[in-house]
Amino acid sequence: MVRICSNCEFVNQDDYDFCAKCGTPLVKGVEPKNFIVFKPESNKVNKKALIFSYIVTIVLSWSGFVIGLISKNSTVITFIFFGFFIPFYLLQSPRAEVKKHGYIQLIISAIGIACSLYMFI
Repeated sequence: MVRICSNCEFVNQDDYDFCAKCGTPLVKGVEPKNFIVFKPESNKVNKKALIFSYIVTIVLSWSGFVIGLISKNSTVITFIFFGFFIPFYLLQSPRAEVKKHGYIQLIISAIGIACSLYMFI
């Protein structure tokens, strides 16, 4: 059996005492002790996470080039393609600012991987 909220008519599970949508008590006489509403911060991008993603992208995609300068006989070339993971992850974001950084990191990765491949040819 389900419980229908009298306030918003949301269909809740039978064991819920409060509406999952609006928080209205579903059982008469039950009052919430503490009601905490979490509101995410509005349109703020975590700058530290973006800087960290740039560092990781550069290290992964340009590592083959740097090691290629040091040594011609290395197998690090197999790891440089991990430099594409973070840019492709950022490109999936619905936020335009995050996507912009994804495209920038994708270009950085492509150039780094191209230089790395050139060093090993």
